[in-house]
Amino acid sequence: MEMRETLAKKIAWISVVSNIVLTLGKIFIGWLGHSDAVFADGIHSAADVFASVIVLLVIKIANKPADKEHPYGHGKAEVIVSEIIGILLFVVALYVVYEGISGFFHKVETPSYLAMWVAVFSFFAKIILYRSSLKVAEKHRSKAIEAIAFDHKADIVASIAAAIGVLISIIGVKFDIHVLLYGDKAASIFVAYLIFKIAKEMITEAFDILLERNINSEILQEYISIISEFPEVRRIDRIRAREHGHYILVDLRISIDHFKTIKEGHDLSHSIKQKLMDHFDNIKEVLIHLNPYFPKEK
Repeated sequence: MEMRETLAKKIAWISVVSNIVLTLGKIFIGWLGHSDAVFADGIHSAADVFASVIVLLVIKIANKPADKEHPYGHGKAEVIVSEIIGILLFVVALYVVYEGISGFFHKVETPSYLAMWVAVFSFFAKIILYRSSLKVAEKHRSKAIEAIAFDHKADIVASIAAAIGVLISIIGVKFDIHVLLYGDKAASIFVAYLIFKIAKEMITEAFDILLERNINSEILQEYISIISEFPEVRRIDRIRAREHGHYILVDLRISIDHFKTIKEGHDLSHSIKQKLMDHFDNIKEVLIHLNPYFPKEK
């Protein structure tokens, strides 16, 4: 758990520093180079800075063990952070699309080559940040770090879209094709769409977890297969599992022969729990309820 927290903080700090540099560069160059798309991408990076700071503040809380007030642990703190970041990105998307559309009704200024190269640099930097963040998020099942990774993912496409938009506008000026002058404005709207799409995915997933939606049916079937390996289990009456941030809680009802003793039932429950937790290291708790099984009379 301590290693998980250390890695999460490291990723968050890397994200904070890199996004501050990219934010200042894209906002300043976007404004100076007359590029709405690059400027909008800079606003997005500013939101990323805020998101990374929130993650840093909440990581320690999410990794705290269960206590009297929070018997299921504090894992959902990461899910709440993911929800907040998703909402933040949604607001950013609205702002960017507003600025992009309003740009069509004002005099168009030609963006500079420097603005395009800043966007290209951001594209490659974000690819590296996305891959490294996602690797840590998947290994340690961290929703907070996953949210940072998705932030970087949104920036990857947003940056290349901004670069293409600037290039189209420059081509429009060079060849005197008036309609292409709006390429930068159109790119900023496309950037907004990409940000909105990522925000929607994050908000939906976090909302489902907060409402304790059952986990993926394929994973649930794997649980059932393991439980069915025990011959004492005559029937699986009900199985539920829910994500609680970076770990999973399982609720299980099974039927065993009615003449089994309490100790036999207890030992069986312990064996099932242990086997599930050995196969899936993200399962933190398995609650098993035993029902009596009576064979049908012929």
